[in-house]
Amino acid sequence: MRASHFPFPSHAMPTQLAALKQWVESVAGLTQPQAIHWCDGSDAENAKLIDLMLATGDLIKLNEKTHPNCYLHRSSPSDVARVEHLTFVCTSKEVDAGPNNHWMSPADAHAKMDALYAGCMRGRTMYVVPYCMGPIDSPLARCGVEITDSPYVVANMRIMTRMGAPALARIEREANFVRGLHSIGDLNPDRRFIMHFPEELAIQSFGSGYGGNALLGKKCHALRIASYQARNEGWLAEHMLIVGIENPKGETHYVAAAFPSACGKTNLAMLIPPEGYRRDGWKVWTVGDDICWMRPGSDGRLYAINPEAGYFGVAPGTSAKTNPNALAMLNKDAIFTNVGVTADNQPWWEGLPEGVPVKDWQGRDYDKANGPAAHPNSRFTVSAVNCPSYTAHAEDAQGVPLSAIVFGGRRESLVPLVFEARDWTHGVLVGAAMASETTAAATGAVGVVRRDSMAMKPFAGYNFGDYFNHWLSFDKPGAKLPKVFHVNWFRKGSDGKFLWPGFGDNLRVLEWMLKRVGGDAGAVETPIGHIPKADDLNTAGLDLPAAVLDQLLAVDRAGWQAEMQAIGEYFAGYGERTPAPLAAEQQRIAASLS
Repeated sequence: MRASHFPFPSHAMPTQLAALKQWVESVAGLTQPQAIHWCDGSDAENAKLIDLMLATGDLIKLNEKTHPNCYLHRSSPSDVARVEHLTFVCTSKEVDAGPNNHWMSPADAHAKMDALYAGCMRGRTMYVVPYCMGPIDSPLARCGVEITDSPYVVANMRIMTRMGAPALARIEREANFVRGLHSIGDLNPDRRFIMHFPEELAIQSFGSGYGGNALLGKKCHALRIASYQARNEGWLAEHMLIVGIENPKGETHYVAAAFPSACGKTNLAMLIPPEGYRRDGWKVWTVGDDICWMRPGSDGRLYAINPEAGYFGVAPGTSAKTNPNALAMLNKDAIFTNVGVTADNQPWWEGLPEGVPVKDWQGRDYDKANGPAAHPNSRFTVSAVNCPSYTAHAEDAQGVPLSAIVFGGRRESLVPLVFEARDWTHGVLVGAAMASETTAAATGAVGVVRRDSMAMKPFAGYNFGDYFNHWLSFDKPGAKLPKVFHVNWFRKGSDGKFLWPGFGDNLRVLEWMLKRVGGDAGAVETPIGHIPKADDLNTAGLDLPAAVLDQLLAVDRAGWQAEMQAIGEYFAGYGERTPAPLAAEQQRIAASLS
């Protein structure tokens, strides 16, 4: 980003909250900005920010006729993704961060970051961004303030959070907020760190302008810090979509689902029912595609909110075929990052059937020899209300009640299409043990199983052993917890082709789950859980031979013996922090398979 000055005069702090004033003053003293601007989230403020970035080249206006109010941002080629190896959880004791995190002592982390921040905002405007994660009046929502020198971050935080004056008012009422300090610095990869201080409810990020490293309300606050807050306060902060399934009777059941990357998370959140289901009156409502905060309600059920107000989605692969709802919401009011452009200045990425790129994500004339037109991790940022399947219940202050929690992974063999956990403890094991197979494109090896507990391996802000124990703690007298399921859309046959059609047809599996919730569907009890009988799944209109369906639902006892042994070894890696009930459940299942 070029040095620039926001076209508002620097003004006095619009807050009487002493803790906030003192923190902003101390950051200004350290970073030495040219000016300070407190963001109010208004349309006028956003318009001036956009004009500023257009003038500096940080944004490029896209085709106003086809994509009104849409802009392109190109980041540094060395700054295009999250940097897990430079992301630390800084707790007083290393064991509290756990082997699932990189750890640095708070003292060492603060010293390192203070040295980087010293004078880093000279010639720049320091933006103070108050924001709320979740509906502004929700008791489950939590607030934060991000200080940044990037107007691109401000514009994106306005889309992704409830940012501005209402958030500041709530912060002043509660006198409690997460402190996030960000500077793009000099974008030097050798001077790039993302530090989390759970015990201080603080985040510090330096040297990156990329979303996951710079939009501190997202993974940093909404998962790493929030998971720590949630443990202390009795709720859960999870890497899950939230989707509502409305049946022909007009009843809507809400499902939260956790999948590692490349497992169809956004596609499920915005699922379009098969034609026969649509004809019968089935509807799907999107509450959120990435993060879920949930807590027990007074009736014992778990209620969930989406703490985000927008989507920060991966562009490549998004098309009318894979996710028509996602594509439809990108025609207006969106910020694209690192995509290509066509001759008439429309955004373009691999997976779109129409259009020809003339410029790639770095602004060069498009040449196949230079690689794809859009970076594989190129993104779009857009308000959630743009989604055709958006539901106003996403703004319900109390959240939506969950009927089911789903875990899933990409497994070519062994794992059935769907199974149901027997009880909550078994369900926690299913989530803690979940895994996906890697692909050649990502790792150079195919079929390597990697554990990614609850899809939270990069995002849990504390020791996984303690995290598993926190999950178990929700099973108490009076609790009416969601049923827990596991799915695998990716089982393959001997010919290497997927056995299950996936996409909209996944609603057939969700239908069985919700019938199980209501006690209206059968199942076969197996050592790994309850599995539907072939005729329990609605396969009307599917060209799915009976033998293939039997293969999708088969349980390979010998294979599962090896799987349970591997799960036991994984749990052992967390030592004495592994909850005894979880270890006992693993041993019980292993014994039942022998």
